[in-house]
Amino acid sequence: MNKVISKDGTPIVFDKKGNGPIVILVDGAGGNRAFGPNVTLAPLLAEKHTVITYDRRGRGESGDTRPYDLSREIDDIEALIQHTGESAFVYGISSGGALALEAASRLPAIRKLAIYEVPFIVDNSRAPLPPDYLAKLAELVDSGQRGAALKHFMKTGVGLPAILVAMMPLMPGWSKMKSIAHTLIQDTTFMVDLQKGNPLPADRWSSVTMPALILDGGKSPLWVRNAAKSLANILPNAAYQTLEGQTHIVKPAALAPVLMNFFKE
Repeated sequence: MNKVISKDGTPIVFDKKGNGPIVILVDGAGGNRAFGPNVTLAPLLAEKHTVITYDRRGRGESGDTRPYDLSREIDDIEALIQHTGESAFVYGISSGGALALEAASRLPAIRKLAIYEVPFIVDNSRAPLPPDYLAKLAELVDSGQRGAALKHFMKTGVGLPAILVAMMPLMPGWSKMKSIAHTLIQDTTFMVDLQKGNPLPADRWSSVTMPALILDGGKSPLWVRNAAKSLANILPNAAYQTLEGQTHIVKPAALAPVLMNFFKE
């Protein structure tokens, strides 16, 4: 276990594996350095890279200075880069991809950016989030109803069928996800304005000029894939690629070779 201190004094805990160019992995909602898809991705990338996995603030062993602000999470990524080297490659999955994107727009030390399926809602291929979605999520978290908050996120935010949401408490990992349910508000806060069914703002990420790779899965829902294509189209220097046979729960064995090829010097 390693630790850096972010600009506001928050401790950010991270693990480091491998040798080579630095790659920082950014988790989406519900993940940390001990749980989620990046856990098994990291050792595969570590064959050729120094891979950093970290607990985003409010998760795992990292601190949780309040009030939350997206800029503070970007400061956390900057602190990791400064601690481990002068620059880094960054990969983000789901809402972690949105965080990585915002970081890339502000941190010139990010040399390349890879993103897998940010859940933007950019057209009518899926209904937009209801106007009271964030308020309802905050109400459940504030009242200590972590399980209900997680179900609300999965059903209304992610769009899982009700029967799958009802079964989730029986699945492995439910308790780990519930333990960081309060951080769902953080991801939702910086995502919700881009989940209303409107086209992505054409110039919002115009400063993201480094090479970018926008990925999706061939078996993922149309609305997720449309979002990936839209993002690739508006970034100044982006390529778009589909991983055939993959869903939003992408298999590390399918993803790692693509990332290693993109992140090679």
